[in-house]
Amino acid sequence: MDVILLERVAKLGQMGEVVTVKSGYARNFLLPQGKALRANDANKARFEAQKAQLEATNLETKKEAESLAAKLDGQTFVVIRSASDAGGLYGSVTTRDAADAATENGFTVERRQIVLDQPIKELGLHDMEVVLHPEVSATITVNVARSVEEAEIQASGKSIADIRAEEDAEAEFDIAELFDDVGGAANDFDDDEDERAPIEDAPAEDDDQPEV
Repeated sequence: MDVILLERVAKLGQMGEVVTVKSGYARNFLLPQGKALRANDANKARFEAQKAQLEATNLETKKEAESLAAKLDGQTFVVIRSASDAGGLYGSVTTRDAADAATENGFTVERRQIVLDQPIKELGLHDMEVVLHPEVSATITVNVARSVEEAEIQASGKSIADIRAEEDAEAEFDIAELFDDVGGAANDFDDDEDERAPIEDAPAEDDDQPEV
């Protein structure tokens, strides 16, 4: 199907261009979203009549998007989820979760603006692109953790694997210390036993000495 683009569409073209797309893509996305019109004589004339207004509106929305992008780009939002010790989530984090987290922190972001190839199913830091305008986007980071404390550790640059390795090392150190303490106590006990050992009696004097 041939359509006239009413705004820039990534990988398709710029405003005003006539492009050929799959019918399903046009009917399910471009046309209902107001991003394009069917390419016929009536719509071509309609576009030419509205071109100046469309360009002005596009410029205004682009400036607004750039202003928001300057504040949003680089932001990190925490999403708390239950997960296994290995870091696998009991469920997943979606674009809706990311949009809700951003909104809770004062940013107006819709789930359809967030680009995510597939749901997040692991703890950690995950980057996402937010398309604020056909020509403006920002990158945010979603910090998925089991607790606020864990999110702070992840934000410092440590992964769940690093945390587990540190916990295992600490546990091994505690066990080693425990065995050292037990061994030390046993040695002290042996020393005490040695100290308390009876002193052998001195040899008795010979009773057969001649009388004077």
